[in-house]
Amino acid sequence: MKRKNKEILWGYLFISPFLIGFIIFLLGPMMFSFIGSFTDYNLTSKMSFIGLENFKKIAFKDDLFFLSLKNTIFYVVLGVPLTIAASLFFSILLNRQIKGISIYRTIFYLPAILSGVAVYVLWMQLLSPSSGLINTLLALVGIKGPAWLQDPNWTKPSLLIMKVWSSGGSMLLYLATLQNVPKTLYESAALDGAGALRRFQSITLPLITPIIFYDLVTSTIGSFQIFQEAYVMTDNGSGGPGNSLLFYNLHMWNKAFVEFDMGYAMAMSMLLFVLVILLTLVNLKLSKKWVFYAGG
Repeated sequence: MKRKNKEILWGYLFISPFLIGFIIFLLGPMMFSFIGSFTDYNLTSKMSFIGLENFKKIAFKDDLFFLSLKNTIFYVVLGVPLTIAASLFFSILLNRQIKGISIYRTIFYLPAILSGVAVYVLWMQLLSPSSGLINTLLALVGIKGPAWLQDPNWTKPSLLIMKVWSSGGSMLLYLATLQNVPKTLYESAALDGAGALRRFQSITLPLITPIIFYDLVTSTIGSFQIFQEAYVMTDNGSGGPGNSLLFYNLHMWNKAFVEFDMGYAMAMSMLLFVLVILLTLVNLKLSKKWVFYAGG
C-alpha cells in the first residue's frame, strides 16, 4: 500500500507543473470571468454585484453585439469549410512521389509558420487597391480589382483569402494521414476497375474522416476566436468600413480595454464559451453518423 501511495505521489509531482499552470492561467481566470460577468467592474473600482444586468444589456441595448456575432458566424461558416477543402486538396496534390516533392511541401507549409503583425501588414500591402500586387496582377488580365479592405463587401473575403493561404498546418495533418492509408486498398480497388474519383470516395475519404473531424472542431473553435487580423488590419480595432470586420472578440476587446467595461466584457466571454461548447457537443453528436474509425 505504501508503494502504491508513493507512486501516486510521484505521479502528481510530475504533473504538478501542468496542474499549477492550469489553475493559475486557465481555471483561475475562467472562474474570475464567470464571477465578474455578474458584476459592474471597470478596473478602477471594486466589483459590485448587479445580477443579470450585463446579459440584459447584451440582449436589449447593444446593437453591435449582434452585428459582431453575425460577422463572426459568417467568417466561421465560410472559413472553416474553405480551409478544410483547401488543406485536403493541397495534401492530395503533395501526396505524390515526384522529384523535388519535399521542396513543394515546404513551400506550401511555410505560410503556416509565419504569424503575427508582420504577416497582416504584408497582406495589407498586397490588398492595397491602388498599388497592391493582387490588383496589379488582376489589371494585367483586364480585371479591375476591388477595394478589398476598404470595401465592406470585400473585407471578410479578404480575410478568408488570407486564411486559406495559411492552411499549411492542416495540410500537413492531412498529408500525414493520407500516407498512412494502406496502399493495398488502392491496388485492390484498381484491379476491380475503380477510377481515381471512386477510390477517393470509397477509400481515401472514409479513412481520413477522423482527421477531418478533428480539423472541423479545432478550426471552428479557432475561427470564433478571430481577433488579431481584424485588430491590426482595421486601424487598431475600429472594425473596418461599416463595422464589417467587427468580430465578436474585437467587440469584447473594445468593451474591456477601450470602454473599460470589464464586467460586460466578461459576460460576453461567458456567452462565447457556452456557444463554442454547444457547437462542439453538436459536432460530437453528429460525428457518429459520418466519422469512420478503423476497427471501431
